[in-house]
Amino acid sequence: MVEAGRAGELLAELITSIHGCFVRVEPWLQAGKYVRACMSDLVKRNGWAIAERVGDATPDKTQRLLNHARWDTLAVMSVIRRFVIGGLDSAGGPGGLRIGVLDETGQQKTGTATAGVKRQYMGCAGRVANGINTVHLSYVRQHRGHALIGFRQWIPKEQLADPAVRERMGLPGELAFATKGELAVQILTDACADGMVTDFVCGDEVYGSCPVLRSHLEDHAQGYVLRVAKTFLLSLAGGRQLSCAQVVTTCLRARRRWTIASAGTGSKGERDYAWAWLATASPRHWLLIRRHLGTGECAYHYCHVPAGQPVSLHRLITAAGLRWPVEESFEFGKDCFGLDQSQVRLHTAITRHTVLVMAALAVCVIAAAHARPRTGTQAPPPAGPDDLPPADPGLIPLTVAEIKRLYCAATTRPPSLWQAARWSRWRRRHQARARWYHKRARLARQYQFTQVKP
Repeated sequence: MVEAGRAGELLAELITSIHGCFVRVEPWLQAGKYVRACMSDLVKRNGWAIAERVGDATPDKTQRLLNHARWDTLAVMSVIRRFVIGGLDSAGGPGGLRIGVLDETGQQKTGTATAGVKRQYMGCAGRVANGINTVHLSYVRQHRGHALIGFRQWIPKEQLADPAVRERMGLPGELAFATKGELAVQILTDACADGMVTDFVCGDEVYGSCPVLRSHLEDHAQGYVLRVAKTFLLSLAGGRQLSCAQVVTTCLRARRRWTIASAGTGSKGERDYAWAWLATASPRHWLLIRRHLGTGECAYHYCHVPAGQPVSLHRLITAAGLRWPVEESFEFGKDCFGLDQSQVRLHTAITRHTVLVMAALAVCVIAAAHARPRTGTQAPPPAGPDDLPPADPGLIPLTVAEIKRLYCAATTRPPSLWQAARWSRWRRRHQARARWYHKRARLARQYQFTQVKP
């Protein structure tokens, strides 16, 4: 239970650090309860469930914290960002590349009242669905850990153009439309102002296709490894212009141009691919191609390495492979802490829920990073397919999910019968009132019947 105690200390440290971001002490205390509830074993982390978990009589305090209380949400995000960067950089174990990963994640929503909601492709659903999308920045420290440190919610242009919709959704007056690439620039600007230093910024095709983002990174001497489409045009030596797909068929047909290398170690072993790289007309830009060994499918990365920094195929491959941990951050954030469980509609409430969930994730990430060197006792991997299994396989290092489970086991106390009965009565009364209003609304509707022909 040592690690559970360490997680509790880190949580207290982080909650104390954000005290100055709140005008009054009551919302600050409620925010601490909210973060602890996100770290609990609740199945759903919405306003009702969190309020019941922390011992409140009604959800009023939780709803006030998210919607109306006066506190600087971006300042709290800044504190969390410095907490994560400092915690991962100071963790023991081997050092490695520092990567900033850009990616977006969504939350399915019903109706049209939620800020930013639109029918669009949702990665979380794997199809076109109604929902909201948020651009995130994850700080990845190789061999140590990774956590979400910044975000901006994407808002459709048509919602920002309608004053009535802006007011109904609580969209700030100064909020202007921005593409996901432009939102990424805003996030990176805030992160750099808080002292984030990275070797590379990585992202998928959404960000690789954004010239505004690429120009911003190059102007600030920031290296990047960004995915681009196969139709992305490259300027090569001699003034030739070829698409990425054409480069593979014309310049990389020889087998010796490809190298088999790992994109990183997964739970089932090394993630091996065939790799090749090609210089462009610019002395600072390269094209990195990853080819699947089984299907032959290619993925293309447009790379920029500022002057004075080392350039090698291995370094670019490592950076490209470190883009994937952001998906694990999303998985932990949603499954363990309720990142996609906010049942709120206003823009401010969505932002505040996300910030407080990221605080809970940050605590467990830092606790796991510091526990990693002393809790990993896994046996050496097999050298051949006929090796016998070891008598003692050892233990993998403590993960974020395991840290959370240990913290819950050490801190969870069953609610009293009186508390459970009080909340049962409150829920039933609220639902009875809601049913009455729904039935009255149905009576007010004017239904128009059409003649049905036999």
